[in-house]
Amino acid sequence: MILLVEDDDALGAQIKQSLEEAGHDVRWIQDGDEAKGVALEPTTLIVLDLMLPGTYGLDLLKIYRTRSDVPVLILSARDQTTDKVRALELGADDYLTKPFWPEELLARVAARLRRPEVVKDVDQRTVGDLRIDFSARQLARKADGEWTAITTTAAEFDVMAMLARRPGQPISRQALVDGALDPEQGTPRALDVHISRLRKKLGPAAPQLATVWGIGYRLDAEAT
Repeated sequence: MILLVEDDDALGAQIKQSLEEAGHDVRWIQDGDEAKGVALEPTTLIVLDLMLPGTYGLDLLKIYRTRSDVPVLILSARDQTTDKVRALELGADDYLTKPFWPEELLARVAARLRRPEVVKDVDQRTVGDLRIDFSARQLARKADGEWTAITTTAAEFDVMAMLARRPGQPISRQALVDGALDPEQGTPRALDVHISRLRKKLGPAAPQLATVWGIGYRLDAEAT
């Protein structure tokens, strides 16, 4: 199932028809607020416009990334490099500038669906001595063969969840700020404070929460 989020009637209808003719099931949503609460199962790809009524496309991308690793292909008339970099930092997998040929869209969709996902979307993930339960919003550490729950704030858990969805891969400080922290209080400095507190709570597993200098942070399966 492909989730298409595009407010333009003519373009959305064209994209939906092209995808369906290529053999895909398509769910089409034209409003950002409606798209914000949509269930992502069993979606295999999201085709996402940026300029939407209601919730802005990049804000939707941030929301989706806290809930799932389903691939996201951005469609936008905004062709500035800064916009593309921003979308990729927030977790987009590809960025296609409008106008575009339908054949190019289909080729990119096919390429993205052929590529294995970074991590399958599951309710729970174990990374080294840490276990992150996304549904229960619970973090636990393994010690002497037993799992012990770690109490976290909402922001601390969201930071760990973003990192755990891409274990071993660095995520920029700004992407973590945008995706995990309160928009009114989120700053890179605030993120560093959350990371410091998390490391104290993780105890012997703290080295798994690694700093990637000049970029951000990474959650490793082993201490480095």
